[in-house]
Amino acid sequence: MLQSLLDAQGVDRRYDPGRVAAVLREIDADIACLQEVDARRGTGRYADQWAYLGEATGCRVVLGTGARDQGGRFGNAILTRFPVLTARSIDLTVGGWEPRGAIDADLLFGDRVLRVIATHFGLRAAERRLQANRLVSALAGRLPPHRREAEAVLLMGDLNEWRGRSGAIRAFDRQLGPSAAERTFPSWMPVLALDRIYADGPAVLRDVEVYRSPLARLASDHLPLVGSLCWDGHAAWRRERSRLARPRSRESSDPAKARTRLS
Repeated sequence: MLQSLLDAQGVDRRYDPGRVAAVLREIDADIACLQEVDARRGTGRYADQWAYLGEATGCRVVLGTGARDQGGRFGNAILTRFPVLTARSIDLTVGGWEPRGAIDADLLFGDRVLRVIATHFGLRAAERRLQANRLVSALAGRLPPHRREAEAVLLMGDLNEWRGRSGAIRAFDRQLGPSAAERTFPSWMPVLALDRIYADGPAVLRDVEVYRSPLARLASDHLPLVGSLCWDGHAAWRRERSRLARPRSRESSDPAKARTRLS
C-alpha cells in the first residue's frame, strides 16, 4: 500500500514527529510519500527527521535534498520496503517563491521497476501550473542510460489544488488518467481534496480512501490518503481508466494480487 503524510506539527500546534511515525506504523505502508519533512538540522531525538522516520518505521528512506540545499525549511521523503535502484531531485521552485521540489525514484518491485514521484506544489495557481508542466515533461523525457525503463509510474503528493479538476490536476489527468478526489484537508473536518495519488501503466490503483484514525486526525493538518496497487496487466489498466472517468463505484481488490499501500 501507499501513503502520504504532512509535517510533524499537529493540529494542537505540538511538534511531535513521534506521532507521525506512529501513524505510519498504523497504516503499515510498503511505500509512503511525505511532505514537509523538516529540513533544518536540530538537536536531540528528532535532529534529522528523515533518519528518525526511517528508523522508526524500518523503511529505506529516499531523501528530498532540494529544500535543504536551497535553504528551504521543508522537504519531501519516500519511505519504502522495496530496494531503491536510483533517485534524483527535481527542482520545482518558481520565481523566487518558497523552494519546492519532487523526488523521482526507481524502486524494484519484484522483477519490475516502479517509478515513484513524491511532490508538494505551491500555493499559487500560476506556480502550480508551471510545476505540473515540469513534472509532466520529466515523465515524458528520455531516461539517462543508467536508468531502467519503469513498467509503471506512481505520482503522490500534496498538489495544493482546491479547484476540482482544473489547473495542475488537469495536466496530470491528461498524462496519467483521472485520480480519485478524496477530501483530506483540514484533518479535523476535511473539505478539500488537496492530496492525490496517480498511477500509470499496467499497475492499477484500488481502494483509494482517506485514513481517519484518531491519531491521524491529530498528528497532521492533512489526513493520509491510502490505496492499493495491483499489477493487473494492460487490459485491467484500460478498464480502470474508464471506470475512474465515470461516477465512482465501490470495488474490492483481489487479495491474490501484489499490493502496495499509498497515502
